[in-house]
Amino acid sequence: MNAFLDIKDEVLKAIEGNKAVVALESTIISHGMPYPQNVEMAKNCEAIIREQGAVPATIAIMDGKIKIGLNDEDLQTLATAKDVVKVSRRDLAQVLSEKKIGATTVATTMICAKLAGIKFFVTGGIGGIHRGYEQTLDVSADLEELAQTDVNVICAGAKSILDLPRTLEYLETKGVCVVGYKTDYLPQFFTAESEYKLNTRMDCVEDISALIHTKEKLGLQGGILITNPIPKEDSMDKAYIDSLILQALKEADEKGIKGKAVTPFLLAEIVKNSHGESLKANIALVYNNAKLGAKLAVEYFK
Repeated sequence: MNAFLDIKDEVLKAIEGNKAVVALESTIISHGMPYPQNVEMAKNCEAIIREQGAVPATIAIMDGKIKIGLNDEDLQTLATAKDVVKVSRRDLAQVLSEKKIGATTVATTMICAKLAGIKFFVTGGIGGIHRGYEQTLDVSADLEELAQTDVNVICAGAKSILDLPRTLEYLETKGVCVVGYKTDYLPQFFTAESEYKLNTRMDCVEDISALIHTKEKLGLQGGILITNPIPKEDSMDKAYIDSLILQALKEADEKGIKGKAVTPFLLAEIVKNSHGESLKANIALVYNNAKLGAKLAVEYFK
């Protein structure tokens, strides 16, 4: 095991026993949701994964170690501390060497899960190509990680604040297999609706598991992205959420918000302007992904 890894006993036993383990990111706790909903969401996600027969492993950087599996005190620290660094690939070595508290993004959670031998990772939505790419060239490191790191990611699509057609095109260029779970179209995070057609649809975890096994036997590099639409009863009206996104983007531009601060700012603005409705949707889609991710991991290890 890598010298920087600090793996919780429960998680280590599951990995060594070839049992189903599901990784969870920590940026959603520190930067994605307000307190105390972030702690409640994190604990409920872990409970959902356990209910399906898998072991949850929330990942964060603490005390110069990559912690694979957090206790209640760790979660509380991540949820309330003011100095938590949002850690992407470029930041990982620095945050470890300086022994700072770091919350892992999709990209970094994939890196850390791979180091620990975890094959499945549940998140809300991946990052992607930001709107206005022509001026900023702002592309999330998540996309490159999906192209090179062998961890399978279950999400509700890319965050709808992004340029979704370009995000899909980038993933295709990089050879990332994007699977629509019970859908022909890319889910749009807050909404199940979308006009962006996917190449692959699968309606059961047995088929997705077989796909992952086949990809591994072929030695193909990178992860598989499994997109899972938000349940219809929790889905927001597409026109309404689109208007909130445009409003938040305008606000970010006027305030000069840039880089890795953009996504947390936009999500917080949308929560505020939707009077909390987007937060409810965000939590619902994360729970839905946790359930699917755990079922898929259990099926894979049968």
